[in-house]
Amino acid sequence: MSCATPKAKTSPSVPRRRDRAGRDAGPVPEGWPEAARKLADRFGERFVVGAAVREQHGRGESYHQCRPPNGVLFPDTTAAVAEAVVICAGLRVPMIPFGAGTSLEGGVAALSGGLSIDLSRLDRIVRVSVEDMDVTVEAGVTRQSLNTHLRDTGLFFPIDPGADATLGGMAATRASGTNAVRYGTMREAVLGLTVVLADGQVIRPGGRARKSAAGYDLTRLFVGSEGTLGIITEVTLRLHGLPQAVSVAVCPFAGIAEAVNAVIAIIQCGIPVARLELMDSLAMAAVNRYSKLTLVEAPTLFLEFHGSEAGVAEQAEAAAAIARDFDGADFQWAARPEDRSRLWHARHQAYYAAMALRPGARGFATDVCVPISALARCIAETAADLTTSPVPAPLIGHVGDGNFHLVFVVNPSDAAEMMEVQRLNRRLVRRALALGGTCTGEHGIGYGKLPFLIEEFGAPTYEVMRTIKQALDPLGLMNPGKVVASGLARGPDPVEKD
Repeated sequence: MSCATPKAKTSPSVPRRRDRAGRDAGPVPEGWPEAARKLADRFGERFVVGAAVREQHGRGESYHQCRPPNGVLFPDTTAAVAEAVVICAGLRVPMIPFGAGTSLEGGVAALSGGLSIDLSRLDRIVRVSVEDMDVTVEAGVTRQSLNTHLRDTGLFFPIDPGADATLGGMAATRASGTNAVRYGTMREAVLGLTVVLADGQVIRPGGRARKSAAGYDLTRLFVGSEGTLGIITEVTLRLHGLPQAVSVAVCPFAGIAEAVNAVIAIIQCGIPVARLELMDSLAMAAVNRYSKLTLVEAPTLFLEFHGSEAGVAEQAEAAAAIARDFDGADFQWAARPEDRSRLWHARHQAYYAAMALRPGARGFATDVCVPISALARCIAETAADLTTSPVPAPLIGHVGDGNFHLVFVVNPSDAAEMMEVQRLNRRLVRRALALGGTCTGEHGIGYGKLPFLIEEFGAPTYEVMRTIKQALDPLGLMNPGKVVASGLARGPDPVEKD
């Protein structure tokens, strides 16, 4: 599948790449030929310029147009990353960190060309401290491989965004997922980092202490920066003890309002659920078809409880009683580990299940997060909008912490269809902002949601973000065009009003 970029407006002095058919395939930074020579001399076969590899590194999991880099590097140490950064910085070549390529807002697209730095070969688990319940890993270690390594320690790493993402990428995007309602997000999980800055300097903010009042919190600055301030090469993470008992249940409801109100009551009653997920009727139908399940095709909560045998039983009984108060059906339990795994695997495959509703289409995934008290209204008004949409859009949510997603199953080449989906997305985001929420709970900004950032925070706060970007990346080479549009005095172009 080709992912050549469409013709874009650019300065006549910026050369353009051409594919074999003579089509415009994106920008070539002025210093790229010399940078490519130096990278090839230094890194040999770890530096790749083949079209297939470049195209793979120019797209995430979303509908966004593929924007391939000019080359891809596969370093295997922090020192190698720093060397590559020095080469690129000296020749003004943009750099885009790449983990597993699961971004949903265009985060890995090489908008200005340049070098994609694939960190998958930084895959060593540096150390594990069972006593301190922490671990240091290189950026390319995936969450599943970490938990496999921890299997005999009695510990686990709970942050679970669904995809088997790299831990460096999860830190860079401030990932969360199904366990966030109990264990928090990557913001809470990261204790320390190793980061290569835009000039090749290596810094190590944070550490292993569980709290610190020493200086500015640079660790949290880089967590969620999406590769725009530096390249994360190592992460120190807090771990948790494996629960003695785990129980999983599904509970269908007559309507989505009843399901959401049950969620709010469960959270407000302080029941420490580990996972509390919502799928609407369309999402349930898609999952049944894709994962070959026979669940009721109604708005459904997926619940998981962790703790002692007695504690789990108490939590489950209290949650079931609340569900009944909101006309929920009896809990359907997944007692065996393989049944629990099958249910959660189906939940994590919901994005692909949605796309299977319309073969050949792409997923336009979007998310917002609101205070839990505003969740019912936000979802109800969103569901009402979807009744007029010509595009199927399953609703899926980490509703235990007020975060939910829509997956519009869209044909990106249909201009009218894309215009309508963009309109509905704008309404969703502005609805969340009006209710005290955020334009993204976990997908990140990338460039897909960059125009909403100034709407959420206002010009003065946006300007502070831009100032930080300028201070750490004065040449604008670190994943340019993402999160903060460096070089713009008043922020990104405003989005359309509805």
